[in-house]
Amino acid sequence: MATAQVNGIEIYYEEHGSGEPLLLIMGLGANAEGWYRQVPEFSREFRVIAFDNRGAGRSEKPNEPYTMRQLADDAAGLLDALGIGSAHVFGVSLGGMIAQELVLSHPLRGRALVLGATMAGGPTAAFAGPQLVRDFIALTALPKEQAVAAGLKLLYSAGFIEANRESLVQRALAVAHLASPLYALQRQFMAVVGFNAADRLRAVGSPALVMTGTEDRVIPAANSRIIAEGIRDSRLVEFEGSGHGFLVERAVEVNEAVLAFFRERRTEHVGAK
Repeated sequence: MATAQVNGIEIYYEEHGSGEPLLLIMGLGANAEGWYRQVPEFSREFRVIAFDNRGAGRSEKPNEPYTMRQLADDAAGLLDALGIGSAHVFGVSLGGMIAQELVLSHPLRGRALVLGATMAGGPTAAFAGPQLVRDFIALTALPKEQAVAAGLKLLYSAGFIEANRESLVQRALAVAHLASPLYALQRQFMAVVGFNAADRLRAVGSPALVMTGTEDRVIPAANSRIIAEGIRDSRLVEFEGSGHGFLVERAVEVNEAVLAFFRERRTEHVGAK
């Protein structure tokens, strides 16, 4: 648990395990704690680096416009600060967009790429309907505990919530102090609005595993299918009945699929440490 000076701000990061480097990039408003179901497994075989994006968690949150290129440059800058030439990369939601931009703008940095619950933007992107926006706005008017409980339906299937409600709420409350302020969420969201990699997907040189939940209410699964069709060396995994939070809901299957994918691509890279 440490910070690094990257692109003029302090970026919080954690390192776990040893081996080939694996960079984990979280979603909008989220932070490194969101990988709690993945880090213990991944760090058995890899040097795992999880960090908080600009505007999130324990990293600095400048109140100025953010762009996807800037967020990707932050990720590349963190690798530089850690002396890492290239890494396996796993990005989810906003983190998946950052990961796309990272391998497009810094093509030598990504050994293999996992993109979860994300999109490429542009005119072909499938956006969630207006009801999702209304649901998010309604949550802001609720007390914290009620908002956490009500927000579960945006992430998980009804059956998973019913079986795990108490632990999900307790986990969310335990990390609530790391929540991003509204202005930082807006800055990250505007980076999403301005993102468009749809016409550049063919230029992605890293092999990619694309993952989605078929019932994702936040970033519809159609977006993952678009990405998988656009990246030349890619495969698509869909988690039937799962939503945006499949990292937690289907953690065992996710971890198995990701580790198998990265194991296939283990290799020595000059400059990696």
